[in-house]
Amino acid sequence: MQPPGKEAQMHTFGRSPAALHNGHSHVVAHITTSSPPVSPANSPRLRSGRNVLRGGSSTMPSRDSKGKYGSPGTGKPNYPRHPTVAPALLQKLSQLLVSFFFRRHRMLLLIPFVYITGTLLYMGGDMSMPENFPFPGRYRPGSVYRSDLVFEHLWPEMEKADAEFDGVASGVLNDAFGGSHGRQVLSVWEYPKEGGGFTPCINNINHDPDLPESNGYILVEANGGLNQQRSTICNAVAVAKLLNATLIIPHFHLNAVWKDPSTFGDIFDEAYFIKSLSQQVRILHELPKEVLEIYGNASMIYKIPKVQAWSLPRFYLETALPELLQRGVIRFTPFANRLAYDGVPKRLQKLRCYSNFVALRFAQPIADLGNNLVKRMKDKSAKTNGNYVSIHLRFEEDMVAFSQCAYDGGKEETSRLDSFREHSWRGKFTRIGRVNSSPEEIRRNGKCPLTPVEVGMMLRGMGFRKSTPIFLAAGTIYKGEESMEPLRRMFPYLQTKETLMSPEEFDRFKGFSSRLAAIDYTVCLHSEVFVTTQGGNFPQILMGHRRFLNKGHSKTINPDKRRLVLLLDNPHIGWDVFRKSLIDMRRHSDFKGLQTRKSLPVKKTALFTNPPKASLYTFPAPDCMCAETQETSEATFVAQD
Repeated sequence: MQPPGKEAQMHTFGRSPAALHNGHSHVVAHITTSSPPVSPANSPRLRSGRNVLRGGSSTMPSRDSKGKYGSPGTGKPNYPRHPTVAPALLQKLSQLLVSFFFRRHRMLLLIPFVYITGTLLYMGGDMSMPENFPFPGRYRPGSVYRSDLVFEHLWPEMEKADAEFDGVASGVLNDAFGGSHGRQVLSVWEYPKEGGGFTPCINNINHDPDLPESNGYILVEANGGLNQQRSTICNAVAVAKLLNATLIIPHFHLNAVWKDPSTFGDIFDEAYFIKSLSQQVRILHELPKEVLEIYGNASMIYKIPKVQAWSLPRFYLETALPELLQRGVIRFTPFANRLAYDGVPKRLQKLRCYSNFVALRFAQPIADLGNNLVKRMKDKSAKTNGNYVSIHLRFEEDMVAFSQCAYDGGKEETSRLDSFREHSWRGKFTRIGRVNSSPEEIRRNGKCPLTPVEVGMMLRGMGFRKSTPIFLAAGTIYKGEESMEPLRRMFPYLQTKETLMSPEEFDRFKGFSSRLAAIDYTVCLHSEVFVTTQGGNFPQILMGHRRFLNKGHSKTINPDKRRLVLLLDNPHIGWDVFRKSLIDMRRHSDFKGLQTRKSLPVKKTALFTNPPKASLYTFPAPDCMCAETQETSEATFVAQD
């Protein structure tokens, strides 16, 4: 505590005049004022940013302030906490910032701030924090499900735009092609350009000479859903060819999720499959009795151990072939993704494509009903010249639970999905040592299944009008009609396999999820536009099949979900901004439609590869499709009698 009467003798910066007189007499003249010395224009103190509060302002505390702003002798001012002083500090700070940026061309550093601000304004002009979120917070855009709020905000604008025929209306088509209504579906695709694209070049697959003597029999177990089974079958054909073995029709594992007891012949045309591949691979319905009697049952047959995912042909030749030659029969289980896409001879690649896109056709009951539903869907799309949009919507309860995403159901939803996860996967998500991403991080990364309302807003933003005919391929939607109501409001001409089938037709397939998935697959395959929302085997193989039939173009809308969640995070976004972003996203899907598979290098000594970035069954070009400029004549396939 300073003795009475001494306070007036202290210098403004907490130093006594005596201390300053000690060897510094030339400074005394300046310290008799109530303000600190003003720094010159080029003061190194300002340039270096040190002691910025000494830089010439009459707002600094003086001797007359009676110690409020600093303790005598410390040399360190104690900044005021009274609210009336805050504006002075803000003014001082703003002056220093301006001084900093304008000296020595530092104004260039403002460019990143201008760019970020412009980007935020372009994305919707709302830079406010979410409601009820405390400042400063840690919120990151796209973390929270707010799509229902966005829909209620945009719905009036959607209705207005629809009334003004603001759809996908580029290009010129006459009434014979559906007029203005038809343009909204037909003019979605700009690629392939005339004279561009690819055509299948695998018809010569059956021009080989007679097969050599078989080295033995191989058995394969196909697990998973319909399309994982499909890829397993095609890989098994390629391995059988590689080993010169006789393939036994793959056995379908009863999946705990799909719960479909269907066999190969229940889903696929087994006789056609065997015959169409007869010049490449020997295929039998089952093991000869004399061979099976030796083992008693298939589970006693030698199983090739340690077959890693994405194994190369070298692994099968060095590990499996010697066992086959010695034992005469071997089996592979499990076999999903057990053959690499890279480092495989082209003849085997073409055989895999031929198996998938030609030899594997659905059993007659499925094919007949699927084709009938395609015809009914085209009849309901008369205003668009028979062209319709198909959507693969993965918003079933099992998918929502597996994703670990959070929507807007609160504690009730969390409890329900936690219970479903525990029942279906028995501790998979709660075991010790497992690290689960947060729901917010999953959503930001675009990994959450799109809800029906999100899909509807996306398509309306892309320009599809209310009158667009929609086919929805899906299982039982999570929360049922409560979830579906906004989508039906946006697209009232929406159909599903259940609405297109008669009750008698549906009863024949009820309870067989893989057969119902095959019907969905057929209707989606022949749509003008296919929309994938979550990934998985169904859209991946379907996209490849569509490329195979459409000159290499998948005709698929594959949205950028990371970008989409940012748009759907802003409840105040303008319709024009929303629509512009989504039309750009649609054009990007069009551009990517002709994408080809890029092979990765493989070491000569390797036995397997890393997980591939692209599937042969999704990108059949260039392995199985040739550029049209090569004047190939294999654009169509004729069914073998």
